[in-house]
Amino acid sequence: MRRDTRSGKNWILRGLAAVLLAVTFGYVPYHLYARSGYARYRELRRDWAAAQTRNARLRAENERLAREVEALRTDPRVLEQVARTDMGWVRPGEILFDFGEAR
Repeated sequence: MRRDTRSGKNWILRGLAAVLLAVTFGYVPYHLYARSGYARYRELRRDWAAAQTRNARLRAENERLAREVEALRTDPRVLEQVARTDMGWVRPGEILFDFGEAR
């Protein structure tokens, strides 16, 4: 009977040792990594890449708007089109028929 008790204690100690090793080699490195500068570096790299993408999109939008402004300054046809569509202007002598919203 004494041998069975001793064998049971060995299994408990082995189980505790396995849990301790799992925590040591699993959780502790992760915990240290999460607080390390490398994790912060990777986060900042992701943010930087997102900012670069956003800047490229905004740069393209600025270029499009600059082309539109230049066209409004130099091309009378573009200016007329904007006046007609956005402001509802008509030329003298024209009659505007408004049939309401399209369904």
